[in-house]
Amino acid sequence: MANAQLNETGSVLYTILGAGGSIAKELTAVLLGKGKEVRLVSRQGKPVNGVSDVMAADITDPLQTRRAVSGSSMVFLCAGLTYDHKVWQETWPKIIQNVIDACSEGGIPLIFFDNVYMYGLVDGRMTEETPYNPRSKKGEVRAAIADKIMENVKQGNLTASIARSADFYGPAADSTGILNIMVINKLAGGSKANWIGNDHVTHSYTFTPDAGKALYLMASDPSSFNQVWHLPTTNPAPNGKEYVEMVAAALKVKPAHMKLGSFMIRLAGLFNRTIGELHEMMYQTTHPYIFDSTKFEKHFIFKPTSYEEGIALTVKNLTVTKK
Repeated sequence: MANAQLNETGSVLYTILGAGGSIAKELTAVLLGKGKEVRLVSRQGKPVNGVSDVMAADITDPLQTRRAVSGSSMVFLCAGLTYDHKVWQETWPKIIQNVIDACSEGGIPLIFFDNVYMYGLVDGRMTEETPYNPRSKKGEVRAAIADKIMENVKQGNLTASIARSADFYGPAADSTGILNIMVINKLAGGSKANWIGNDHVTHSYTFTPDAGKALYLMASDPSSFNQVWHLPTTNPAPNGKEYVEMVAAALKVKPAHMKLGSFMIRLAGLFNRTIGELHEMMYQTTHPYIFDSTKFEKHFIFKPTSYEEGIALTVKNLTVTKK
């Protein structure tokens, strides 16, 4: 198993590919809080307070990817792509191959932030042992790239782990978290909340600050490498109606919401491609979505943030932002 190695300057450098996203922001905050040296890599290379090593790179390009990870002690792949299955089919295989090659050549451990699309519809809890059975085009892509990483691990070419999250929400997820977009932001803005699918089935959500802390813990524990981990997520989870009520109580507003079914998603998709792409994922919202992180919680002795506390912190952040 690999430890975070020293770079040529004699320090430990943590590189985040896909800086700027919700999870990358949380991870960056954790690393800076621990006094770690951080490199943030994104297409634009936007400056971030407290980080002096910011790099612009296109990780679909092999040479730029090698340059981005050069000198790193640990690499986190937290990139997000346009929510379009055609973009995913074209781009994700390139990114994964480039990152695998660059990390393998440099002997650099990799942690890949992943989702649960490859599991498909699961009867019961999703665990690290759940077989891949994708029922969507995006799920097929996620299964293929996860397999590619673990194949290289088994062959001894790569030291890597997959950190898998449920759908997520949190203070830094205003534009990416479904719970933020459809419920928290709507109610905070004076509108009715929206809930996709069945609002009476349980649905797990990972709190983004917990995910950031968890990624750092994984990077700090050599025994955690070369396997899949479900990031800490509270169970049991509420259902849609209960989420709306919790958010409304935190905001001190009326818990009003509208359900969006398959027909409405298809109709909206005619005008908005991103919304249209949600249709193949509807199975996640019409059946119980139960994400089990028992393995992580026991290994790292980690208690996930409760939904009440997570929602309160997210709402508090919204209030501060609006002032």
